[in-house]
Parts: sequence; C-alpha cells; structure tokens
Amino acid sequence: MPLRLLPSTLVDRIAAGEVVERPAAALKEIVENALDAGARRVEIVIDGGGRRLLRVTDDGGGMSAEDLALCVERHATSKLDAEDLMSIATLGFRGEALPSIGAVARLSIVSRPPGASSANEIRVEAGVKSEVRPAALGPGTRVEVRDLFFATPARLKFLKSERAETAAAVDAVRRLALARPEVAFTLVTDDRAPVTWPGRSADAAGRRARIADVLGHEVAANALDIDGVREGARLTGLAGLPTYSKANSLSQYLFVNGRPVRDKVLIGAIRAAYSDLLPSDRHPVTVLFLDLDPEGVDVNVHPAKTEVRFRDAGNIRALMVRTLTDALTAGVPRTATTAADRLAELARANMGASVLPAAPLRIPPAAADWRQSSPPTDWRQSWARPEGWEATAGFAEPPAEPGAGPAAPDFDLGLDLTPAADARAHEAPAQADAMDRPLGAARAQLHETYIVAQTQHGVVIVDQHAAHERIVYERLKAAMERDGLARQMLLVPLVVDLDPAEAARLAERAEALERFGLVVESFGPGALLVREVPALIGEADVPALIRELAEHAAEWDDEMPLERRLLHVAATMACHGSVRAGRRLRPEEMNALLREMERTPNAGQCNHGRPTFVTLSLPDIEKLFARR
Repeated sequence: MPLRLLPSTLVDRIAAGEVVERPAAALKEIVENALDAGARRVEIVIDGGGRRLLRVTDDGGGMSAEDLALCVERHATSKLDAEDLMSIATLGFRGEALPSIGAVARLSIVSRPPGASSANEIRVEAGVKSEVRPAALGPGTRVEVRDLFFATPARLKFLKSERAETAAAVDAVRRLALARPEVAFTLVTDDRAPVTWPGRSADAAGRRARIADVLGHEVAANALDIDGVREGARLTGLAGLPTYSKANSLSQYLFVNGRPVRDKVLIGAIRAAYSDLLPSDRHPVTVLFLDLDPEGVDVNVHPAKTEVRFRDAGNIRALMVRTLTDALTAGVPRTATTAADRLAELARANMGASVLPAAPLRIPPAAADWRQSSPPTDWRQSWARPEGWEATAGFAEPPAEPGAGPAAPDFDLGLDLTPAADARAHEAPAQADAMDRPLGAARAQLHETYIVAQTQHGVVIVDQHAAHERIVYERLKAAMERDGLARQMLLVPLVVDLDPAEAARLAERAEALERFGLVVESFGPGALLVREVPALIGEADVPALIRELAEHAAEWDDEMPLERRLLHVAATMACHGSVRAGRRLRPEEMNALLREMERTPNAGQCNHGRPTFVTLSLPDIEKLFARR
C-alpha cells in the first residue's frame, strides 16, 4: 500500500484517542481552558456520565469571533508567547483538545469577551465546522459537548458504566478545584444534588478551607500542615495522619505549579516518608502543592499532561521526604478523630440491647478482696520508665480503715464485680500538671492491655503494647544513628532450631543483624547460635524473635535498600521487646508510659500502622449517651 496523507478529520480522531480517552479527560481539558482564561466562577453540568452532555460555563476572558473560528483548529493556542516549551505557566498549551473533541462529538462553543456588545457561536460536528454566528451570552464562554464518541461508535464499547464515568469526571473537577481555591465551582450531575464550592483565598488558610469543602471536614481535621523549601522548590499543603489512611492511593492529590499530576517520583517520595508509619497495604491521604521554576519541570511528556519530568528529581524527592517526615514527627502525638465516630456508630447500633444477664448472679467471693490479686511489680525495672528517672519514695497502699471489711451490697445487681484489671490508678499521686498534658493522667488499666487516662477535655485510651512498641523502636533507631546499640552477652549461648533454608538466609545476613546488637552464627544445618542480643529488648522471647526474622529474611532481596532491611529488623525487635498485652502495670508505670509517649516521635501509631491511643472528647462521650 503506497504512502498517503491522512485526511484532517481522521487525524483529529486519532488525536482524540490520546487526548480524549473518556468523558473525564474531555471535561478536564475544557475546565483547564476556563481556568487559563482567568475565570473566577465555573459551572459544570454532567449528564449520562458525560457521554450525553458535558457543559462548562465560565466568566473568563472570552474570545472574539476571529479567535472563536481559530480555536477549533489543531495546534491553535494563545498560551505560548514564544517557542520555548520549558517555560509553560498555563494548564493547557498544545491546542489539541477542542479540535479533538469536535472530531468525535457534537461541540458547541459560545463566547463573549468583556466589553463586547454580543456573543458569537461556532459548532463542530464529527470534525465538520460551521460558520461563526451571533448568539446570546454574558461575558465569558460556554462549551457544550453532546453525544461524545458518536462519530467513533467503537469507542463507546470501552467506556464504563454511567456511574463510573460520572465518578471519574467528578474526580477530575475535584482535583482542579483543589488546585485553584480562589475560583468558585458549581457541579451539577444527574445523580446528585448540585454542589457549590465558594471561592476561597489563595493562601494556606484558603487552601485548607477548599480542602474541607471538596474532600470533607474529616480530611482537614486529620491532616497536618506541610511547608518546606529546598533549592528553589517549595512544598505546601496537607498530609494525613498515619492512622487516617486508605486502602488505595486515590486519595493522594498532587499538584505541580497548580497542575494535577500522577507522578512516580512524588508518589515514591510519599511512600518513603510514610514507610516507617504505615503497613504496605495502606496509603496516606495527601493534598500537596509543589511550586518551582517552570524551567525545572517538563510538562510536555504525556498526551493528557498528567505526568511530568523533573530536571532535578533527586532534589524534589529529598524535599518531599524531609518535609513530610519533619511534619509527621513534630509536636505531640495525634491519632485520627474517626475512632470516636466509629465508637458512636457502634453504640448506636447496639442501643437498646441489654447488657445485663437474664438471671441475677450472686457476687462471687473473689470480689470480697480483689486487691490481694495484684502481684507486686517493680516499675523501676520497666522499659517504660521515663528517661532520667531518679529513685524516689515508693507509693504505698492507703491504709484500710479500722474494722472495715467488704461491704455487702444492699441489692443484687446481677453483675460479676471482680475487676478485670487493676483499676487503682487514682490512688497514686500523679504529677500535678498531668491533667494538662496531651495524654493526661492514668486512671485505670483494663484487661491488662488498655490504659485509661483522663485529660482536661476528655478521655484517652492507650494500647500499652502498641505504644511501648513505638517507644522501643524509636530508641533502637536513635541508638543506631548515635553510637550503635549496646549489646548484652548471653551467659549461655542460645541454640534456635530453624528450617535449613531459613537458617542459611539469616546466617548470610549476620553482619547486618550485628549492627542492631544481635550476634548470631551458623550452628550446623537448620540451627543458629545466638551469642548477644540488644540490651534494649531486655528479657524478650529471643527464639520467637529469631524465627520471625528468619521468616522475613527472604523478602530482603538485593534491591531492597540496607536501611529498609535494618528498619525491618528494628521493628521486629521492638515488637518482641515491648510491654506485652496481658501484663498488669502499676499506676507509676502507666503515667511514665504516657509521658514517654509525649516525648517520642510518631507515638500516635505503632510500627505496624495501628493507632496507639484513641481520644474521646467530652462532646464525643456525651453523644454516646444521647446528651447531645
């Protein structure tokens, strides 16, 4: 077959396959044109998932009749002053979107520049352009797309359901609304009530307000402010708390010079910053704005302009990782506020269900003197003791009143009153300012696992194992960075039996383990000899620690950075060396653990990403009891 030039209509349809892959892509291009025209108000109408109708009306600069006739020609644009593609400051620049849309749909554009006496309209249907004619419209532009892909019916087979296409179109508008908080948006779809996001200021407060408008107040309430600068690039926005995470990365909104993007460098930097705080199957919620010199980023690398290429990707990655890490580790520990909402929902679901047994029970004899059931513990030997602690007078049990004995109840409550845990924290004098601290003063321990603390404004429930796990982990990291970990030689070396393959893998990594104070060597097929352990993990179950490390050693391939491997070892050691669930703590230990949490970075979640504590404010508690 001889070579030939393709007709212009076919060329436009081929281009539409790249630029307009679905209704959401067409809508994104049209809204970007409105924003580039200086619009302060944009109204969007979506019908049939965008296949039947897309309408965008703005109050921007508008176009004259001459510009209107030219805007539907390929590669006609007003956004490039010169031939320099490395100084692009607008969202669009190629001049492909409108002719590509007109090649596969019925396109109508009505526009009127400020000061003009009337508007003008042009229509394009399957690539065939009409003459420009007068029309009625206020200052601005209205772009209407009907019957998308009617000229290429085969493309319709690749579209998803109307609901899915509507959701994709709404997401495209949502991202552009986040990028331009100063612009008011009105969104109308056929399956929900109209939504209006009012214009906000362009500063940090305006961005936070727009984020709350678009994504919900829950996101803004569970996020940290981000602001960092490095070598001419600046990163601002919000980063979600580690305990407020999602099952996928769709809630990561990234913007480069105001352009919504999905860039591998930025996504990888976010993953690196949260790698120490989240499990691999969870993703943080982020709304991040990266601003840099336009010459430092190439936006002309993807047909839909959703990917970019940085001139100095290393600098951008370092900026993001350092800024996010500093924000996540600064200040007092926080956890997501959604825990209180889940508790309220659970309470409402069980409201009316009786928690009392059907038949009354006699109080068991064990309840007569439950104080004697608490074995004595020496909190001074606990790893939860505060740093720099010095021995002081011990806490004594209050003397019993003369002749006092277990009082018989006046009536049968039908309840087993034997405490499930030592609830005597209120008897121990805490620091005078404990109630003013972020985590308050310990009041009780429930089921030998959860510490209940009281603050000035509510209640804090702490998972003692998760909290202490994070404390030990941060100490291991700090000690390794400072001067290495102190080792504790075992009086009798310990032999641990393993699968021969696992034992061999762990023996090959003995040098890396030695950096954490764990000295092992091969002891024949299927066995390891443990000579030294880190002093920080105390009396941990060393065989269980070795077996867990052996199980995960297969994941430490050559591509995994050494630092990541060592952090994985530290996390495993911290888990085995921390206070276990089921251990009863004295009041002093509980308060010491709370104070240590307040000083520890990332204390809001354990090494596995689970929250270490939950806060219930007094209003939350009042909601549980229908007092609000």
